[in-house]
Amino acid sequence: MTKRTTHLLCGLVMLMLTACHPQQVTSPDGKLILNHTLTSEGASLTLHCLTDSGRVQILEIPTVGITTEQGHGTGLSLKGIRKGIHKVKYTMLTGKRRQCSNEANERTYIYEDSLGVEVRLVTRLYNDGLAFRYETEDLGGEVVTGEHTQFVFDADIKRWTQPYAVGYEDFYFANTDGKAHNRSRKWNMPALFQPANSTYVLLAEANVLRDQCGAYLSNAEDESVYQVKLFDERFTCPAVWKSPWRLAIVGSLSDVVESTLVTDVSDPCCLDDTSWIKPGVVSWIYWAHNHGSNDYQIVKQYVDFADTLDLPYVLIDAEWDVMGNGGTLPDALAYSREKGVNSMIWYNSSTAWISGPGPGYRLNDPDRRDREFAWISDMGVKGIKVDFFGADSIGMINYYLDILETAAKHKLMVNFHGATIPRGWQRTYPHFMTSEAVYGAEWYNNNGRLTPNAAWHNCTLPFTRNVIGPMDYTPCAFTDSQHPHITTHAHELALTIVFESALQHLADRPSGFLEQPAVVQQLITGLPTAWDDTKLLSGYPGEWVAMARRSGDTWYVGIINGLDTEQSIPVDWRFLGGDDCRATTFGDVEGEPRAWDINTLLPDSVNLAPRGGFVAVIARK
Repeated sequence: MTKRTTHLLCGLVMLMLTACHPQQVTSPDGKLILNHTLTSEGASLTLHCLTDSGRVQILEIPTVGITTEQGHGTGLSLKGIRKGIHKVKYTMLTGKRRQCSNEANERTYIYEDSLGVEVRLVTRLYNDGLAFRYETEDLGGEVVTGEHTQFVFDADIKRWTQPYAVGYEDFYFANTDGKAHNRSRKWNMPALFQPANSTYVLLAEANVLRDQCGAYLSNAEDESVYQVKLFDERFTCPAVWKSPWRLAIVGSLSDVVESTLVTDVSDPCCLDDTSWIKPGVVSWIYWAHNHGSNDYQIVKQYVDFADTLDLPYVLIDAEWDVMGNGGTLPDALAYSREKGVNSMIWYNSSTAWISGPGPGYRLNDPDRRDREFAWISDMGVKGIKVDFFGADSIGMINYYLDILETAAKHKLMVNFHGATIPRGWQRTYPHFMTSEAVYGAEWYNNNGRLTPNAAWHNCTLPFTRNVIGPMDYTPCAFTDSQHPHITTHAHELALTIVFESALQHLADRPSGFLEQPAVVQQLITGLPTAWDDTKLLSGYPGEWVAMARRSGDTWYVGIINGLDTEQSIPVDWRFLGGDDCRATTFGDVEGEPRAWDINTLLPDSVNLAPRGGFVAVIARK
């Protein structure tokens, strides 16, 4: 893996400026314009975009800075500006694009507060958005009590926001009033806004590292003003402190979906050897058998299924510590090795649902965690799934990173479940393969809420949650769990392409796949889970998604319908770069949601059944 990162900071200039004088910077392509203004009330930022209809204000950040218990952070005076260009180029093992690069015009605004302490605001304006963070070396030992940061939009614009929840498991509700099924008016990030007809903004954060906490948004005081709230309302500032990056990804829906800004601003890969990190499809027991991993015979069925379809992995989920019915964990791992299937196993983080299923309390102590990972690695385990985390406090973020660092020592890939969102860790720790943080298919186990909402919900996730990193939705169910699904077979198959996750856990029971036509099984067998390129062909949140992803010379296209009515979606196939292709397509059959229309033609328009879907696999001849 290429880990070299080029940070080209050129033209370093210190400018002495007077208050109230606005400073302007543009993105490298000139389409985004950021104005910085300092008045007696503080510093502010305003972001504009050049669109087909002219210059449009996208958002305003009327206040910036941090506050401390000791009174720092107010009465800012601007002492100077450092100008620079920030360029980055790197390779990803996982994600929406293998080769990533970006460039920004950077400005560092150097302030002095009323107590004489220096605080810097670092801004980077990319073609696809704005990133900024705070830095200081003068507040070590002081208690930080919050950020001033606010994102202000025009009233009544369309937005898709998820009510605040520790596990990030809810719908992204479309709304224009900033309320959307949420009395608290607290919201998880990411959050999507449509401030102009063809222009969107996704708010997110990135590079949350050790001794930092996560953040959320609140518009409790004004429906159009989204205040950044730190999970830890008070924390002691270290001697050298940098906040996480605050992001506004800006552009068309394709610009937002295809953006790699979250990883662009995150720390480079910290591993010297990444040869052991292998993305892949996973046979997964929980969806059909909540307690299946405590039964050796059922575990064997999922190993056999992975063997039959030549899947690289099987996940032995919760309760393997009490496995019975003819075998224990070492027996299951031995059986998996015999079949040529790599195993992954589950742990309870023992920070949230500590009375829940086990094994528990094996990862909290550093020495015991090290011994545990050494033990399972010696038995051939390739990865871990760690579940039931608490909220985004500094202590919890540190625990995530502790697990990642110990796992890397023993060459174990990591899946965080019941957990926080990815914030660029997939670049810094490339063995971080996926994270749940989504209202996914396992909710068919829990209640009937997902059944009528899944189709439109699935059509919001590519524009929101999945933009920022891998998402362990656990897609593709042809049969039913405890609660039924009403999406079509083609819709379910398309989810494996539309949703990006380096470990793609298949939801259904083995029979659900083995009853499908051989060509469907062949697609699952050869399904990539890391991509060389990603393109959003078309779509609109909640209505439809047409996604194309490339692996080598083969393109995979997934299209899903979020409506309860039929849709016809035009597809422009010119992105293939020529006609010398062979294709296999999987579509809906009218009136038969669990049947297949399998063909070799690429239609100009794809006819989707209600809650339907379409898949195309296109290779060079």
